[in-house]
Amino acid sequence: MANRAYNFNAGPAALPLEVLKQAQEQFVEYGNSGMSLMEMSHRGPIYEKVHYEADSLLRELLGIPSGYKVLFIQGGASTQFAMIPMNLLTPGATAAYVSTGSWATKAIQEAQMFGQVSIAASSEADKFMRIPSIGELNYPSDAAYLHLTSNETIEGTQWAEYPDTGSVPLVGDMSSDILCRPVDVSKFGLIYAGAQKNLGPSGVTIVIIREDLIRKPELTGVPTMLRYDTHAKADSLYNTPPTFAIYMVNEVLKWVKSQGGAEAMAALNADKAGLLYNLIDGSGGFYRGCAMPGSRSIMNVTFRLGSEELEKQFAKESEQQGFVGLKGHRSVGGLRASIYNAVPLESVRALTEFMQDFQQRNG
Repeated sequence: MANRAYNFNAGPAALPLEVLKQAQEQFVEYGNSGMSLMEMSHRGPIYEKVHYEADSLLRELLGIPSGYKVLFIQGGASTQFAMIPMNLLTPGATAAYVSTGSWATKAIQEAQMFGQVSIAASSEADKFMRIPSIGELNYPSDAAYLHLTSNETIEGTQWAEYPDTGSVPLVGDMSSDILCRPVDVSKFGLIYAGAQKNLGPSGVTIVIIREDLIRKPELTGVPTMLRYDTHAKADSLYNTPPTFAIYMVNEVLKWVKSQGGAEAMAALNADKAGLLYNLIDGSGGFYRGCAMPGSRSIMNVTFRLGSEELEKQFAKESEQQGFVGLKGHRSVGGLRASIYNAVPLESVRALTEFMQDFQQRNG
């Protein structure tokens, strides 16, 4: 489609064009049902087929081993900031968190409302522009869990590898990098991800939880809908789930599989990120990458120019050329290109051409 924008939004973000066209075709009538999927009962066989297919595809693409449940929950990753300590942080125990940026900070603040929190490592002294090394982690051996934010969208940092935490359950917020590369799910006790960056539209959050962690919360007064055991027992059908969002996740998962799975996504994302980082590093200082090289994200490329005025000019001119979402987050400023799975390589090439032209005219 000739009028498609170059979409670099941080979330909600780009969706595969093939998926959008498929959804368009099926929007009014799904199959030969005579109605839209959004009009159907979530208890009916047509929707249930979509529901369980999404579960199956996610297990296949992520290599989720037996002994884990996949849950579809509403409320976004921000609700998980509370659900995790409400369900996993037992009275008297300590939850450990790695402080790596804006989203990790929000998770920490929420957990502190429910119990004792220790900071296993922090990169705040470096303005969150790096991920702490695994060797820096220091947390109680009997911690209820260790929480990390796999990819910080605002700062543009990402864990290159995950720690082996032994008997301490590892909890990972993968909202902005799930399925961008293969991952060893068996290292984690729980993985969660809002869908609206790499998996589909907003409205559903994926939770992958080890079955031994699904239990009645020891904290008193945890509401029914905020308990993992509620959703696990009912296969995420305790109440009406976000059916259309789950349908879209299913279609995105089919697309990822058709592209070659997580391995193919990793290769594509490395190519896209490489184009941008090579241009930034080779610009003679005109563009300056924000994240330290060893911690750079392959999902969110953050960079600065010589002045805020020049950054505003860049944002304005890029919008005029059809580039969307390149302003940095309001809390840190600068510029950011979010290059999730569905962002085509051609869009990134077009952006690098614009950046080269902008430097020639303003360098």
